[in-house]
Amino acid sequence: MFPPHPTDPGDDESKEPDFVVIDVETACARVSSICQIGIVGFRNGAVTFEYESLVDPRDHFSSFNTRIHGIAARHVVGQPCFADVHAVVHSHLSGRTTVAHSYFDKGALAAACLVHDRAMVETTWLDSVRVAKRVWPELPSHRLNIVAKHLGIPLKHHDALSDARAAGMIIVKAIDHTGSQLTDWLAPPPRKRPPPLPRPATGGMLKGQRIAILGEPRDGPLAQRIAANGGKIMASVGATTTMLVVAADEPFGYVRYDAQFKRAEAYRASGSDIQIVSAASLLKALPL
Repeated sequence: MFPPHPTDPGDDESKEPDFVVIDVETACARVSSICQIGIVGFRNGAVTFEYESLVDPRDHFSSFNTRIHGIAARHVVGQPCFADVHAVVHSHLSGRTTVAHSYFDKGALAAACLVHDRAMVETTWLDSVRVAKRVWPELPSHRLNIVAKHLGIPLKHHDALSDARAAGMIIVKAIDHTGSQLTDWLAPPPRKRPPPLPRPATGGMLKGQRIAILGEPRDGPLAQRIAANGGKIMASVGATTTMLVVAADEPFGYVRYDAQFKRAEAYRASGSDIQIVSAASLLKALPL
């Protein structure tokens, strides 16, 4: 049996956190090698509890990882191993919404449970990277330190407790900024429908041609010009495609490594009559 969710003295159910945040540091390239855990609970935008522990990973420490977080083998001597702290971690996360900045921490937790023969933690995961990308798409990167600096969130990067606190504040600020609820972020973002392909004219130089475009939008000016001359725009290169129009100068350079280009060449090699032409040469041949 796991202990109940830990609470501060005098707390009641009204102070149950809206969500918790976890961050872990690892000793080496194996994601199961957790050497520090930080967990923070949030309610109504404020911290309700914090838990932090160094962990003996029962694994070696790589110099690369130690340079990142500063934790070495000597720091975990006498500290509990993951099996010892599993019940506490489980009690904080189980049945709640758990935030992590990327799903590295989710994978590390699952791997550690497997290695140490402990039950998987059943929780609802929310990636704060995904939230930050939706709310602040203008940022050049959505790494924790970049987002924290942009939002003025204090951070001692690669300290598990500080990282967890900062990731939680990203969610708090995202809710404040957008007016959304936590449940809104748990739902996947709405999928954008692709724009409709232009309808081909009933006649023209390209009537009967089934044309895929590489390097420009399928509803852009090039596609419109092709459709106006009777060509049917295809979503991608397929067995019935008669022409691939490449928005690049011949001999096409790096474009040759594109999957559509290679597919067109494979069809040609198998006997298909598909043409591969540059957009410039096609446009020259079309009437104004």
